[in-house]
Amino acid sequence: MKKSDLLFLVFITLLFAPFFMSDVVYDFYSSFNKNHPYVMGFIKFAILATTGEAIGLRLREGNYNKNGFGLIPRAIVWGFLGITIVVAFQIFASGAPVFMKILGVEGATEVMRGPITLQRVMVAFGISVTMNLIYAPVMMTLHKITDTHIVNNGGTVSGLLKPIEFGEIMKGLDWGVQWNFVFKKTIPFFWIPMHTITFLLPVEFRVLFAALLGIALGIILSIAVLKSKK
Repeated sequence: MKKSDLLFLVFITLLFAPFFMSDVVYDFYSSFNKNHPYVMGFIKFAILATTGEAIGLRLREGNYNKNGFGLIPRAIVWGFLGITIVVAFQIFASGAPVFMKILGVEGATEVMRGPITLQRVMVAFGISVTMNLIYAPVMMTLHKITDTHIVNNGGTVSGLLKPIEFGEIMKGLDWGVQWNFVFKKTIPFFWIPMHTITFLLPVEFRVLFAALLGIALGIILSIAVLKSKK
């Protein structure tokens, strides 16, 4: 084990230990999360999803960071993406059950407040499907564009603030990997099942669980990069 791996494990331990060891910390988190969901969405994704990207870099190149990678700019971008994810959760968790009720699924708008039943799993699956087919591809593409922008500008915060050349970056994206792997494989086989579980959780834990999945996203993105290089 490299020294960087040990330091990373210490970081993860220090990050999560207070929630299991202190009721005060947990109660503060619960209260702040309830009253300031968008701020917490920013913080969760800025930390956890960026951690996932660092793990992905470690898998690809043997280090958690490098010159030009831009951990801080990536964390800033993930923070703002986290806010959109919180909003998406709110919109689809409310709207998809209404849509399903119109299609004839009785009790679709009420079942999510009850115990876990087969019907509730079906509705959670419906929420996950609609969110991942409508919102996720846009978010994933935007994330890829911002990642490319960060790298193109040396991984600096000042570089992040430069105008993004959306058209040029989109023309240069590897749409084969984006479609055949990121969209066609990870959405149906990973994100839809995982977000079905997410929407079965209590509301206060959904965004946290989604942010933890950001660590998995970092690994998935590293695989996508490796595939694009083949």
